[in-house]
Amino acid sequence: MRLHDPEVKVTSAEEALQMLKEGNARFMSGELSVKDNYAEIRGKLTMGQKPFAIILCCADSRVAPEIYFDQKLGDIFVIRNAGNVVDEVVLGSIEYGAEHLGSPLMVVLGHTSCGAVTAACEGGELPENIEAIVKKIQPSVKAGASVNEVSRANAIAMAEQIKADPIIKHVGTTVVPAIYDIASGEVIWL
Repeated sequence: MRLHDPEVKVTSAEEALQMLKEGNARFMSGELSVKDNYAEIRGKLTMGQKPFAIILCCADSRVAPEIYFDQKLGDIFVIRNAGNVVDEVVLGSIEYGAEHLGSPLMVVLGHTSCGAVTAACEGGELPENIEAIVKKIQPSVKAGASVNEVSRANAIAMAEQIKADPIIKHVGTTVVPAIYDIASGEVIWL
């Protein structure tokens, strides 16, 4: 079991991805790492943060990447919104994590049974701000027949949008899409 030491910088996207995969395997097996010294961890983090990965995921209460990747405070830089959609505020947060914090890996993480994706698939009238979210997902609706297929297509589409960002290109951050299965707890890498 390898845990991230915030004083050691993870230098490659491959190493960061492997740490997420190992953490998800621990979560699925129920053999989570011990993180009982939060006072010490918080103390170290007052000096700054060095997250090894950036995660864009849904705001859904069933989706908590710190838990299903079995990570500690300071390990991952998480951005959450309904439907894990990208706009200029989200891109700015991702750019900050990549350029200023030095995270080599960026994961766009959709999930099964997503309410925002369901709203995009069903269509109809929605309040203005929810409609703004659904419009970002709408192009992916053509890519799949089911909510879970659209969630997958949306994660891929958002990852492609992030990959095209000039700062992400310049810094060389690796962008990977994935889906979290809320029933099994497995993260499926796309």
